[in-house]
Amino acid sequence: MYCFPQCKEMSAASCMLSEEQFLCSICLDVFTDPVSIPCGHNFCKSCITHHWDVNDQCECPMCKDVFEKRPQLRVNTFISEMAAQFRQSTVKRSSRMSLKENTNSGEVLCDVCIETKVKALKSCLVCLTSYCETHLEPHHRIPGLKRHELIDPVENLEDRICKSHGRPLEMFCKTDQRCVCQFCTESEHKQHVFVPMMEEYKVKRDKLKRRVKIEKIRQSVKLSREDTDRETAASMQVFTALIRSVEEGLAQLLDLLEEEQKTTEEKAEGFIKELEDEISELMKRSAEVEQLSRTEDHLQFLQNLPSLNPAPSTHIWTEVRVHSSHKGTVRSAVAQLAGTLSEKMRKMCADVELKRVQQYAVDVTLDPDTASPYLILSDDQKRVKSVETQQILPDYPQRFTTCNGVLGKQSFSSGRSYYEVLVKEKTDWDVGVAGESIIRKGKVRLSPKNGFWTVWLRNRKEYKALAGPGVLLSLKSKPQKVGVFVDYEGGVVSFYDADAAALIYSFTGCNFNEKLYPYFSPCSVCGGANAAPLILPPLTTQTVEHSITYMALHT
Repeated sequence: MYCFPQCKEMSAASCMLSEEQFLCSICLDVFTDPVSIPCGHNFCKSCITHHWDVNDQCECPMCKDVFEKRPQLRVNTFISEMAAQFRQSTVKRSSRMSLKENTNSGEVLCDVCIETKVKALKSCLVCLTSYCETHLEPHHRIPGLKRHELIDPVENLEDRICKSHGRPLEMFCKTDQRCVCQFCTESEHKQHVFVPMMEEYKVKRDKLKRRVKIEKIRQSVKLSREDTDRETAASMQVFTALIRSVEEGLAQLLDLLEEEQKTTEEKAEGFIKELEDEISELMKRSAEVEQLSRTEDHLQFLQNLPSLNPAPSTHIWTEVRVHSSHKGTVRSAVAQLAGTLSEKMRKMCADVELKRVQQYAVDVTLDPDTASPYLILSDDQKRVKSVETQQILPDYPQRFTTCNGVLGKQSFSSGRSYYEVLVKEKTDWDVGVAGESIIRKGKVRLSPKNGFWTVWLRNRKEYKALAGPGVLLSLKSKPQKVGVFVDYEGGVVSFYDADAAALIYSFTGCNFNEKLYPYFSPCSVCGGANAAPLILPPLTTQTVEHSITYMALHT
């Protein structure tokens, strides 16, 4: 015989009684409006009335005594009060223990355990009590308790009981769209349409899932349209700029060709004039020679011969050429234009790519419980700097000890994420992401094999991707703000110079199988030369809007 613990709400007599003494033998539940029939047995008024309604004669379900006339039923006030107190004490105890024990722990604890509370294994919808494995045992042994409905542990059991009949809510009235008990279906809801609550739950759950799926698809289409519009605008901007550059290059080439043609024409005209002058002079001399050669007066011939103009000097015109100097001009102009376009395309595409990943920006804060004792965090958990003196901090399992590292509070386990960190005025730093299961005690080697995907700076100018082995990076400019992009399903971790819109390095083909956390290390102070903090800058308004849209879609 299983007895419930004592409680102030119940009288001493009721505390000595077991649950079986408050059970109706028809419904096997605690009495509701208990009545006594002439043979002395007690039943719920609705139970015995229904039993007699469906049978040809009035007999006691327990002793089988037959009554010629249906007895007049009156509620047994004593038993009714005892059953009500019993039920009320159970409900209050369940509510009190739920409020006291479950609010903070998130677990449903056994209502019967007195000293050390044990996690509940099942909740009984009849007893309105949650039981651990030990205290649940009578429900597996006692026949009356075996018929009770057990469910996985839940809080607020009283909300699962019909307020009118004290029975579990196990049916759903489709007419009134509400949960009802079995007795409700035989009384006020008798003419209504009802189905088992689990059946209705499955139907509505499936409908809700479909609606949620439809909404997600709509949101995906909306986000896809916004992405397409942004990509279209960016593409139009890039190609318009390229077309403008090509048109400018073509105009410059045409001007050059026209200038060269003008120079050629002027040179040809000079040659023609000079040649015509030579011809005119030659013809004049030829006339003089012709006239002199016809003179027969020997004296006149000899006197006029010295006065004859000397033969003019002439060019060797067979070697003079007038030709275009365009050879190689087009090729040179195209090559120059190609170089210009290539650089513009690289810059524009980098801008577009950075804007694309920035739409997945998340607001990252630092987790002080992971910070090395040689680090100090700002109150808003947006800055971290190194100190030479070790801080006295709780030795949490997640805290770094030797490595001057700290993780972000936010984790990435799906989708895409982006955040930025200011590294200006630093001579040394490490930035990237780390897996949840990384080793945090003692010396830590940063590499993908050990769960780290990072880049670092050393000695003001040595940049390296710690890919195991490290990859030296040749950067055109010194990054002041580093952007980190994570595509979890795509297995990509990329680093950007956020100011120059330039890709620093990408880890690709990664196989992530646990949560990833932002990782930061301002490194050692180095005699004050590296004292500047790493800073997590605030998100821009546009980035926040993209982030909210993205998070809403993937929640």
